[in-house]
Amino acid sequence: MKLTILGGGGFRVPLVHEAVATAATGLTVDEVALHDVDPERLATISAVIEEQGARLAAEGRAVALPRLVATTDLREAVTGADFVFSAVRVGGAEARTVDERVALGLGLLGQETIGPGGLAYALRTIPVALEIARTIAELAPTAWTINFTNPAGIVTEAMRSVLGDRVVGICDTPIGLVRRVGRLLGADLVAGERGAEVDYVGLNHLGWLRSVRLEGIERLPGLLADDAALEEIEEARLIGKDWVRADGALPNEYLFYYLHTADAIERITGAATTRGEFLAKQQGDFYLAAAEADGRGPEARAAESCCTSPLDLWRETLHEREATYMAESRDEERREEDVAGGGYQEVAMRLMTALATGRPERMILDVGNIGAGREEAPASERIVPELPADCVLEVLCEVDGDGIRPLPVAPVELGRLGMMSALRSSERAILEAAVTGSREAAWQGFSTHPLVSSPELGRKLLEGYEAGHPQIAALLSGR
Repeated sequence: MKLTILGGGGFRVPLVHEAVATAATGLTVDEVALHDVDPERLATISAVIEEQGARLAAEGRAVALPRLVATTDLREAVTGADFVFSAVRVGGAEARTVDERVALGLGLLGQETIGPGGLAYALRTIPVALEIARTIAELAPTAWTINFTNPAGIVTEAMRSVLGDRVVGICDTPIGLVRRVGRLLGADLVAGERGAEVDYVGLNHLGWLRSVRLEGIERLPGLLADDAALEEIEEARLIGKDWVRADGALPNEYLFYYLHTADAIERITGAATTRGEFLAKQQGDFYLAAAEADGRGPEARAAESCCTSPLDLWRETLHEREATYMAESRDEERREEDVAGGGYQEVAMRLMTALATGRPERMILDVGNIGAGREEAPASERIVPELPADCVLEVLCEVDGDGIRPLPVAPVELGRLGMMSALRSSERAILEAAVTGSREAAWQGFSTHPLVSSPELGRKLLEGYEAGHPQIAALLSGR
């Protein structure tokens, strides 16, 4: 079995390799192909992975080390793949800093996936994602594509126009929320222990856990009424116990940016750097230091402290990265149990295992509102009847060898439906701009985002992103 990882020089790729090498889900992968457009980063992550494999084998943890192939040739990487993980970042962390600063300079939220920064990220990413999808369709037509690339909802929606139901988006934030609730209730809610029934609905980074039933009894109202229980749920601490109690649901952590926008902007602008600037420096320093460490060779490295190897440098950097995640939303350091609350690599491996072996799983995924090719079916057959058939939603699904089947959700309340509709409408205008090069569509997308709602600010955002991103300027000028 061949697994291709696009964005293979990305910082979190060793997490996927560890899950594969230890066969944590029981699935054996024969080959991992890493693809990246940056050969230096690709070489550094390859060195980390090779050292990681050697240590896992020495510790007796490696079940089957896959053959590792690293390439800057997309077609070589994709050819013959059974699964493709797409985790590309067009423009790198440096482009993210532009996304953030242009918005902040106009008094708007500057964040990676939420607000105008997320739209800019989508605008420069979707053309690349579509080219990837076309390459997969040509060279690996039976492969399953698992999209990590943010903003995952609209990027997955774009890729579905080429790959249909064989592309699915994933995010680890919903599973983290459900696990925290399950820990309090003493059951694995996603696995369905004790007859668990979970209702989670939304878009990527805009969703809500609205119901948890165990053995036929609704348990969520009791949790919401219990301050001690809410203290153990990270999302309730971030967004406010009183609010989640009044709302009657537990939100995805990214709702912080919609519900506490002014506070988020103040915290971000009050920090020495934005998150993008922090990661650009932190990861830039890591890649340089790891490349130097790898260049010294094993004998020289052995004479140094343990923390001079690429793998040890990576582990230190990873812990700092995870511990400072969404730092602007917290008044305290992130708790260790929340840092270790899961990861996208585990979600991806479970998904891949279910599809490859037929062993059933339940997981929250980004999927079409109705299956590809069924867009003309009655609205009543959609997951959320009020939304377009091809809209990608984030919901609980059953997965096995026959594919992915979204589970029904209760009717979506008007307020939540309005938030979802407004956001996806804005993102779809950006999708149109990415496909057609329409500057008017891009202006409309930026102007109508719920955190902008201004044609004047939308125009200034568009001009700022054109000035800061050569990819966007070229796309919208027809070059």
